[in-house]
This record gives sequence, structure tokens and C-alpha cells, in this order.
Amino acid sequence: MNSVNIVCMKWGTKYGPEYVNILHHMVQRNITLPYRFICFTDRPEGIEEGVEIFPLPDFKEPEPKYLKTCLAWRKIAVFDRDLHDIRGKILFLDLDVVIVDNIDCFFSYSDKLAIIENWSQPGRLIGQASVFCFEQGKYHHLLEKYRTAQHEVLENNVTEQFYITRELGKGNFDYFPDPWCRSFKMHCMPGGILNSFMTPTKIPEGAKIIVFHGSPNPPDAIQGVWGQQYVPWYKKFYKTVKPTRWIADYWK
Repeated sequence: MNSVNIVCMKWGTKYGPEYVNILHHMVQRNITLPYRFICFTDRPEGIEEGVEIFPLPDFKEPEPKYLKTCLAWRKIAVFDRDLHDIRGKILFLDLDVVIVDNIDCFFSYSDKLAIIENWSQPGRLIGQASVFCFEQGKYHHLLEKYRTAQHEVLENNVTEQFYITRELGKGNFDYFPDPWCRSFKMHCMPGGILNSFMTPTKIPEGAKIIVFHGSPNPPDAIQGVWGQQYVPWYKKFYKTVKPTRWIADYWK
């Protein structure tokens, strides 16, 4: 059987090498398929052996005014027609996801690109790109359009995940089953003022990956720190998280 590919990206200084290493170990514990674990990065220092390291794919970053609303446009570089010697299915994972169960099923679920449906915008053809799976090279037109019509793409799409699903259009991609990927903030935290008094619940039934978007990230949630440097005073009543030690059972 050919190997499948787990791909992540690390650029800049927001995430240290420990995020790549921990993700690598979470994958090791939760996959039975032959696989390659690949990291595209401009800062390979500290990444452990066993992770294949490639330089970041060529990509023209948006102007600063577009980066204010989305810092993750670089992710669509994984749709390049040629990605070194990578072939076959790619499962892209954000560095701050927490894998809690076997992920084999992500590779066989669909022959189309498969992605999370954005939890806060259901029914609006908007994905959540912390986790998505696709056949290498099949969707290179997404990157080509960005390269040739960058201004149009950025003006009409607020985020890279909005662009992916809206550009593909209904029927040309699939959403993963809802239980597989759950949001820590939306499906584990109690919400509102209760965040200051109640520890987030454990893993939702059927979940395989817990997604951490925005703040807090996994190590902050373990410690009970929201993580954002500046929070307006009126949000401090609910922008809190109790120490959530069970995350450490997986984030290691």
C-alpha cells in the first residue's frame, strides 16, 4: 500500500518546534496506515528526527490589509501541482490541533477534497481549514487563480478557508462527518461567564480531532490561560478558561 501524507506548515515565530514534534507524536499514536509526516517550514531548528522537512512552497503573501483578517493564506500553497516528491492523499493539519483518536478514516472518506464545515457558519458553503484532505495536485487551480488574480481572490474572500470551499463550489468537495472534528471553544467549553467557573468537558462523543482556533491554544488551555495578550475589559468576563488538564493526556 502506498504511503499517505500528513502535512503541516510552520512559518514565522508564533509556533515553536515543539508544536511540530507534539503533532508528530500524536499522529504516531493514532494512525495504522503507512505514512510520511512532512513539515514545510522556514525555521527547521529543533524539529525532531522522523519529521521530513521541506522549505516553504513559493507563495506571495497578501498585502498587510488582508493579513489583518487572515494570516493563513499561505496554506493554499499545498495545492501546488508539484510538491517535491509528495504523491497521493494529503491530510493537512494545523499545528495546534489535538488528535484524540485514530485518523485512518480521513484518508478514505472521500475522493473529493474533504474539510470541516465551519461550525459558526453552517449551511453557507464555508469550510474550516484546520483539517482538510485531498489528492496531491488535483486542486492546483486554487493556487493558480490566487497567483494570477490575487487582488480579485483577496477582495472576494475574507479567509483562505472561505476561498477554498466557495471557489470549489457545492458538490465539488465534501464535509467531514460532524463528530470527527470538534471545536474546543464551541464543543468543550461551557460558554460565556461559565468559562470562569467550569472546566471544559472532556472529548465530545465520536471526536477524533479537537480544533483550537484563535485563543486559547492547547498549552494555554492546560494551564488555564486565555493566551491573548490584549483582551478588552468587557470581554475579560468570558474570555477565560479553567485549567484543563485532560488535554495533556493527548498533547504530549
